[in-house]
Amino acid sequence: MNPATPTLEAYRPARHFAARDTWLNDPNGLVFLDGTYHLYFQNNPYGNVHGNLSWGHATSTDLVDWVEQPVAIRCDETEEIFSGSIVVDQENTSGLGAAGTAPLVALYTSAYRPASEHQGTQAQSVAWSADGGYTWTKYAGNPVLTRNSPEFRDPKVFRYEGPAGSYWVMAAVEALDFAVLLYRSDNLLDWTYLSTFGPANGTGGVWECPDLFELPVDGNPERTKWVLTVNMNPGGPNGGSAGQYFVGHFDGTRFSSETTVTEGLQDDSRLADYHWLDWGRDYYAAVSFSNVPAGRRLMIGWMNNWQYANRIPTAPWRSPMSLVRDVWLTEIAGQPRLVQAIAPEVTAGAVAAARTEVAVAGSVAVDGGTPVQLLHVTFTPESADVFGIVVRGTADGTAGTRISIRPGAGSLVLDRTLSGDTGFDPSFASASTAPILPGPDGTYSFRIFVDHCSVEVFGQDGLVSMTELIFPDPAHSTISLFADGGTAGASLQLWDVA
Repeated sequence: MNPATPTLEAYRPARHFAARDTWLNDPNGLVFLDGTYHLYFQNNPYGNVHGNLSWGHATSTDLVDWVEQPVAIRCDETEEIFSGSIVVDQENTSGLGAAGTAPLVALYTSAYRPASEHQGTQAQSVAWSADGGYTWTKYAGNPVLTRNSPEFRDPKVFRYEGPAGSYWVMAAVEALDFAVLLYRSDNLLDWTYLSTFGPANGTGGVWECPDLFELPVDGNPERTKWVLTVNMNPGGPNGGSAGQYFVGHFDGTRFSSETTVTEGLQDDSRLADYHWLDWGRDYYAAVSFSNVPAGRRLMIGWMNNWQYANRIPTAPWRSPMSLVRDVWLTEIAGQPRLVQAIAPEVTAGAVAAARTEVAVAGSVAVDGGTPVQLLHVTFTPESADVFGIVVRGTADGTAGTRISIRPGAGSLVLDRTLSGDTGFDPSFASASTAPILPGPDGTYSFRIFVDHCSVEVFGQDGLVSMTELIFPDPAHSTISLFADGGTAGASLQLWDVA
């Protein structure tokens, strides 16, 4: 493992989780229990590049300060521990808990190595914990579900309570078939096939890490819909890894989508019409926490992209997680849409640093203060062709991450070509685009969270998000508002977060 240097360690995020000195990728086993959030994750315990996959573990009581725990489920000579999920088995349906106790049960993918009799296949296995998620025992009867397939993985399990009955449901993928497979179980150990969803919409890469959950529409508990998320690599709207979502109905057996744009394989001409979890290049394998109180749905994703994941310039750690997000459904023009917002715990205690309202022509610099910030910015279009904001920049405009609105094209562009260190991989320097429309009052409003190595943008009250890694000079903290080809009004509020 490469030793840390002051420059590379300076990229360690302040409000995003990153492992102490190893590699991480997909979030796994997200669960809330007794006041503590548990974040498990794909982890190489022996290095800072992808390999030797095991489940790392971190805990938090506030979604901000994460304590890295010992490796939870470690790979061995027979299997790597691929992605999966954890449920609280309240009624001890599995029989794995001691009398009167509810075990935590993990369903994970065993990626079998040559030393195993199941070599070359991926199948679903069980482990359980009797101490609240800190130590784990693998089930002796693993795997509990196999298709003798090399690409069957990423089980997300939840408790279904509905007209069809009460039982456990698993969503997993046949990755190369662009298919989400649903199964049911009464005991988390014996599984029966229910149905298959897909292919649909984005199929430009393998499907991975599905999730299926129910949400009220516009907060109405009498009107709910089901959301199916599935991640895809490559084939994202701006290159490489991405996640998409479908909204519809689940009857306990089959998920049916009412937001499918194209059945079957991807239509590249409709890529911008698909519903993406995030339009940036660094939000992947996103899944939700189980057992969160009051019906709250929290999601987190891996903040990296398989195009360059092993080469980002950090050491000794490599890859952070995104911020935790609240998600809910709203109806726009008669269609259900997923809305995302930074969990309020993340910005608790932020200190107001600046506020300005200006008419922008050309560029106006604002003292950036600390490099970890929450920004609320609203633009009123006037005569400018393009307007926006530059973060983690220089006063002379020679460096920075440029976030621009092009109203004539109906687009939001996040340009990191001058963001700092971009030379570690030829695919990293890029300008990502997302569709965007003004709000009902004609303005464009954004919440932007900037950390030492990332920027997360939430526009249209959370209907559009863009998440991207950046590796700026640590001294670059200037913020600039700009308007090209005319003028635009801008209102900026700035908080120092850390």
